[in-house]
Amino acid sequence: MRLDEYQWSRNPRGLHVASAFQTPMEYHRYTNPRMGWAKLLAATTDYVDDSIVLAQHGITPIVRLYLGRFGAQPFNRDLQAITNAFIQAGVKWFEFYNEPNLGVEWPEGFDPDWRDQENVIRPLMDNWLLWAEYMISHGCYPGFIPLAEASDLQRSSVLWMDAFLRYLFDNHYERFRTVLANGMYVATHPYILNHYYQEIPGQGPTSARPPETQNAQEPGWHFEYPYDPICQANDPGRTVYGGTRLTPYGDPSGLIAMGRMFNERAAMMFGTQAVPVVGTEGGIYAFRDQSYQQDTRYPPYNERSQAEGTVAMFEWIAREAPPWFFGVTLWKEDDYYVPGTARAIARLAEIPPILKEVPPIEVMGTGIPEARSTPTPPGPGPIRGQADFHMILLAPGLTTDWFFDTARAYWNTFRPMVTTDIHLIDLIPSTQSLAVTVISPPDLVETLRQAITGRYPNVWFDLIETDSIESVATTLNNRVQVNRRFG
Repeated sequence: MRLDEYQWSRNPRGLHVASAFQTPMEYHRYTNPRMGWAKLLAATTDYVDDSIVLAQHGITPIVRLYLGRFGAQPFNRDLQAITNAFIQAGVKWFEFYNEPNLGVEWPEGFDPDWRDQENVIRPLMDNWLLWAEYMISHGCYPGFIPLAEASDLQRSSVLWMDAFLRYLFDNHYERFRTVLANGMYVATHPYILNHYYQEIPGQGPTSARPPETQNAQEPGWHFEYPYDPICQANDPGRTVYGGTRLTPYGDPSGLIAMGRMFNERAAMMFGTQAVPVVGTEGGIYAFRDQSYQQDTRYPPYNERSQAEGTVAMFEWIAREAPPWFFGVTLWKEDDYYVPGTARAIARLAEIPPILKEVPPIEVMGTGIPEARSTPTPPGPGPIRGQADFHMILLAPGLTTDWFFDTARAYWNTFRPMVTTDIHLIDLIPSTQSLAVTVISPPDLVETLRQAITGRYPNVWFDLIETDSIESVATTLNNRVQVNRRFG
């Protein structure tokens, strides 16, 4: 299947309904700002008639089965009946499961963790795959599970997505490739905070206009976070995977960050070339009568600049985003219409949408071997010359705060990643290499050696074995004096 064969409005603008129980819809709320997507929540078949009307107005509906605290339960007969009603109405875009990295999506008292394969990853992936196969058998597009865009260890979107894809690679390789090749898309939730800006004309790519001078119809907008010039100047090397001391578990809070992460991982593991992505919740949140600055590296925004940024965001998607990024449904309808109509809606109504030209790119890459044994597994590739990345891995009982207090000179000189989580090695793709310096007491050396060299044969293993904090400081300071990163 090619990107241009997916059926949708080609208009990146979208809006999310306020609830699962608000029909019939007020269609003018979607037609006046000239939306191209409408995100519906289906607890029943109430929105079926609305989906028909929306399509008649050139607005593509996306239906999420509204599940409540559903956890990882399977696609059952009642959900199938609701789904079939929407299919018969002509709907093609669907979602099953929502933000499973948050406890609110699971039964009371259950705390989900991406490291829990038996109770979390396995049932989610097994049940999602059965549902996805049902959807493609009906000519529909199943959305890969959207995650809440978080960056702490347990909730990390990047670590959860890696756990999903590793499980599918190990257990359902050919089945997942079939779903990828026959209409799957990726649902993301890009709540982008204030991670966007517009350059000051003539002052360079890291300059940023203050909110009162931003204009959606003038050039210089940046929505590529965390790859934009301001972020890279402030924290060089930061990616959606993290890669820096400030982002040890990834940084997904950008418009296309999680879509890019999925496409890069899927290309490496399953031979894809471009998998469609739709932000089925998100945008620049529609705050009223206040100014917000979640990240002080970027300008704050208020209702006026949020409106300019929202129009500019949709135009950037149409003109500059990767061809696989199809749009965003703004969260959510009532926030844009109550109390009163938000300025962003008025600006969208004033300015005609720019349609996205989708090229005829095959979802699956060319020349990719079909056999499961041939793709490169997750993890770093071989070192040629010197490693692309350097990681300090601290044994249990040591903390990153201790490291930066003890080895500041070493870090200032060599700038390694510092972590206590061995699973971060999985975030280094096979196209790049890694050296790991392990700091460990004697009793844990062999355990850590086997955990790294046994699973990651390409990783260079550099050991600092010690019984005391003072000896670690001495060893690392000696390395700084002779300008030698490794022992």
